[in-house]
Amino acid sequence: MTQKIIKKTEETVLTVKENRGVTYLSFPILEDTGLVSHAFSTRLGGVSKGDFATMNFSFTRGDDRDDVLENYRRMAAALGVDRERMVLTWQTHTTNVRRVTEEDEGKGIVRDRDYRDVDGLITDIPGITLVTFFADCVPLYFLDPVHKAIGLSHSGWRGTVKRMGQGTVDAMKEAFGTRPEDIIACIGPSICGDCYEVGEEVADEFADAFHEKYHDVILLKKQNGKYQLDLWKANEIVLKEAGIKGDYLAVTNICTYCNPQLLFSHRRTAERRGNLCAFLSLKEK
Repeated sequence: MTQKIIKKTEETVLTVKENRGVTYLSFPILEDTGLVSHAFSTRLGGVSKGDFATMNFSFTRGDDRDDVLENYRRMAAALGVDRERMVLTWQTHTTNVRRVTEEDEGKGIVRDRDYRDVDGLITDIPGITLVTFFADCVPLYFLDPVHKAIGLSHSGWRGTVKRMGQGTVDAMKEAFGTRPEDIIACIGPSICGDCYEVGEEVADEFADAFHEKYHDVILLKKQNGKYQLDLWKANEIVLKEAGIKGDYLAVTNICTYCNPQLLFSHRRTAERRGNLCAFLSLKEK
């Protein structure tokens, strides 16, 4: 990889991996468990062209379907997982979480999805890869190493203000008996607080949803009447209030908007872009 990554801090929260020509980002805190295969994709290593170049995973933005399928094949090969066992969300900024079983394998890639309005996925079945889509919104990764279960969620500002992280933890509790204090969680690459300007209506929703002591942490009012919103910090608060320990939580320092050569950003290019993906699966023994 020739592009330099712009990071908000010098801390190594994520590492750059390259395998079989595919460049992706990885969390050492997850990798060190030896229990999962995971990635946050970059724009590098695929076959898509034009505004989608080169590693786009969206079938719905106008890209060539065969190119997108080839991108999934390449990512699956890089991670050592089965493309036909991947399961995709159908994201509409909800807090709905679906438990994925063998019956869901391949849905969204080689089979039609018989669900929609699903922004989070959980499973305890090794070999199934959960997949969620991003271009500034926040990816949330969850691993319960005790019950051998995982979760992967999409949390934009709507999901964050409605506490998608808490909802995913609750779904894992109900499905697998997960205890929050056992979870290893990661907040993935997304738009940073310095780059994310929102209006008063959005700021008011966050002010209503978060304790007053956090308002100055997640919201910065500007002279133009707008606000800078820190989704990283907001999701960190949500996850810690859900019971996840600080030592078990990794928070990204890589911003999608700050790295246009490496990552897609809706705020930077609007509709002229592809989609990044988060991938997470339990390794098979």
